[in-house]
Amino acid sequence: MHQHQSRAKMPSVFAYQSSEVDWCESNFQHSELVAEFYNTFSNVFFLIFGPLMMFLMHPYAQKRTWAVYGVSVLFMVIGLFSMYFHMTLSFVGQLLDEISILWLLASSYSVWMPRCYFPKFIKGSRYYFSCFVILTTVISTFLTFVKPTINAYALNSIAIHIVYIVHQEYKKTSNGDLRHLIEMSVILWAAALTSWISDRVLCSFWQRIHFFYLHSIWHVLISLTFPYGIVTMALVDAKYEMPGETLKVHYWPRDSWFIGLPYVEVQDNDKSC
Repeated sequence: MHQHQSRAKMPSVFAYQSSEVDWCESNFQHSELVAEFYNTFSNVFFLIFGPLMMFLMHPYAQKRTWAVYGVSVLFMVIGLFSMYFHMTLSFVGQLLDEISILWLLASSYSVWMPRCYFPKFIKGSRYYFSCFVILTTVISTFLTFVKPTINAYALNSIAIHIVYIVHQEYKKTSNGDLRHLIEMSVILWAAALTSWISDRVLCSFWQRIHFFYLHSIWHVLISLTFPYGIVTMALVDAKYEMPGETLKVHYWPRDSWFIGLPYVEVQDNDKSC
């Protein structure tokens, strides 16, 4: 049985409309000010990896696009809004969390989607594609208020399209670095999604064995997926948009370590496609 404490105990400062979405972790178990302790503070990885990726991807940003900074800032904003949501379990917090994810996906589409996957009516123009994505995102932002409980499922469904694009690029390439990044991105995302779904669907089981951390694990895994996803998109994009340059993948803090954050070094060459 779901052992949540009543939200009536929420301090008066947070006494506004509650979200219909509640996660498996017991509410206000560790603090009267923080509804879901582990779900709240597991978002700290967003605030660590965001600035770190901005630093590591600086050479790429100089060569290709400064938008990588904007995407990283949106990633940190997601972490802050997710903290606020899980701390308060408020309806406003839920919407801020979900809308920030929507805009992160939209900005990534606008910057890195290969032109060969643009809709035919766009005719290969990244400017018009970006306008189309922004318009769609604005409409979707308003739709998030219609049925908030399905927003998270809709956002995760967008990942199916991203997986399709990644699968197509995986089949095309013989680049070992890119194939490894794609494999790791998919594994991390699949593990994260499994944690998210398990928390929603099997909560009574996790409650019985006193393991309430599946959504926290989602936060950690999806924050790790971000660096791999960013570098994967950069490598795919470089094949189409930076034909005269080579992107060499490195891992922070050391290439030799078993686990590290990927980033790219831009190397000039004289080859043309």
